[in-house]
Amino acid sequence: MLSKKEEKRCLACDKPLKGRSDKKFCDDYCRSAYNNELKSVINNQMRNINNALGKNRRILEELLPENEETAKTTKEKLVQKGFLFKYVTHLYTTKSGKTYYYCYDYGYLPLDNDWYLIVRKKEEQ
Repeated sequence: MLSKKEEKRCLACDKPLKGRSDKKFCDDYCRSAYNNELKSVINNQMRNINNALGKNRRILEELLPENEETAKTTKEKLVQKGFLFKYVTHLYTTKSGKTYYYCYDYGYLPLDNDWYLIVRKKEEQ
């Protein structure tokens, strides 16, 4: 048993704990605050990545007219609009070995001389 000098304290607010010997928090507020703080760094990283992916998708969508299946653009134009090439949701490699980089349902294929082919994933039937 813990002596007075070794009494357990709340992990969030450091108040002395009373009650069960395995208690870690003084109340639900402290438990929630502590767990939210632990997850905040991870949540911020995920939020930043999801924002970058969404922005990439919007840029590709903007550059591909709705009535067209493909469009071409330059790397310079993508970068100018804020496109971040390191963020993609998935890759698709064709039988011929070409790799398309996707941001959700919009993708691009690197071509020669810093040109890119923009595509929209066809809806599955």
